[in-house]
Amino acid sequence: MKKPLEGILVLEFCQFLAGPSAGLKLADLGARVIKIERPVKGDACRQLAIKNLFVGEDSLLFHTINRNKESYAADLKNPEDLDLLKKLIARADVMTHNFRPGVMEKIGLDYETVQHINSKIIYAVVTGYGNQGPWAAKPGQDLLVQSVSGLTQLSGSKAEGPMPFGLSVTDIMCGNHLTQGILAALLKRAKTGKSVLLELSLLESALDVQFEVLTTYLNDGGQLPQRSAVKGSAHAYLSAPYGTYLTKDGYLALAMGDLEKISGIIGCDISALYVNPAASFENRDELLELLGQTFKTNTTAHWLALLEPHDIWCAAVLDYKEATAQEVFKQMKIRQELDLGAGRKMDTTRLPIQIDGYKLFSDKAAPKIGEDNQNINKEFDLI
Repeated sequence: MKKPLEGILVLEFCQFLAGPSAGLKLADLGARVIKIERPVKGDACRQLAIKNLFVGEDSLLFHTINRNKESYAADLKNPEDLDLLKKLIARADVMTHNFRPGVMEKIGLDYETVQHINSKIIYAVVTGYGNQGPWAAKPGQDLLVQSVSGLTQLSGSKAEGPMPFGLSVTDIMCGNHLTQGILAALLKRAKTGKSVLLELSLLESALDVQFEVLTTYLNDGGQLPQRSAVKGSAHAYLSAPYGTYLTKDGYLALAMGDLEKISGIIGCDISALYVNPAASFENRDELLELLGQTFKTNTTAHWLALLEPHDIWCAAVLDYKEATAQEVFKQMKIRQELDLGAGRKMDTTRLPIQIDGYKLFSDKAAPKIGEDNQNINKEFDLI
């Protein structure tokens, strides 16, 4: 199948996660993504490991984010290397970078300058907190952005204090927003034939992912979200029964639902607390505790067997081992294998998009630093 972005050339001047994760999605959709890296050291993410896991000389994390790309090593402070990059930029469709504000201006690859090299370039910039303003120079790191955006005040229970999300959610969301912006910019350029400047920040992405609850705060007289005192409550603004419950052998998740119907099915008397529909939020904690006492008395499978036939939205709470063993996981074929060479393989996930009934796979592993210099120099007549 011909992929939708085939023929699009992307130059990725990005490190770590937000920018490179967008490059990964574009590559999986068919674009040719060339990662511009420092000679010798390359992207700093090559040495940033999760759980100290490495594949060869590079971290497993780097391989996860940078598969299906090429690598071109160039020293941006070297005038000769910079001249080569300018020739490459002249042929590109998209250029992304996540340098701190002012860096590309010093190098001579800011948007105004690049426009003179390539009048049709889509120039995408990712920062932590914007190119200007009081926080422009702050480090754009995921945990810090989660912390200043209010995100850490939404998960966990009231007694637990701030609770960061268990993955780099602002980086990932910003990468998604960057991908959306680039696709929109490609459409705009197709209509106008002119370059497009895209600017994104981790903070704006962190705020956008909270649009539901942030809008609630802005229209609720400035009342802060109040997390439940009960462990397992999953949303500061949603009523009982929303949350997870300890069972005899695991945990059960309950989404929104008719409290009277649910309590009747499981045999839990809530009449003293559920005096009217508003009580589901006003007496949320007490209701969660009461339901929880009942759910502890039997197994997760028992409760699912009772609730699911009545179309109650519920599920078992699974860990990775349990989740990946499910038949639905296998049918979706979300897992794919990368070819690391020399008979070595690596498991990872695929792009979660189907096009015309086709799932998009790629077994190309992340490149070594400068692995593609020679071929790129020859193909684009850079030297």
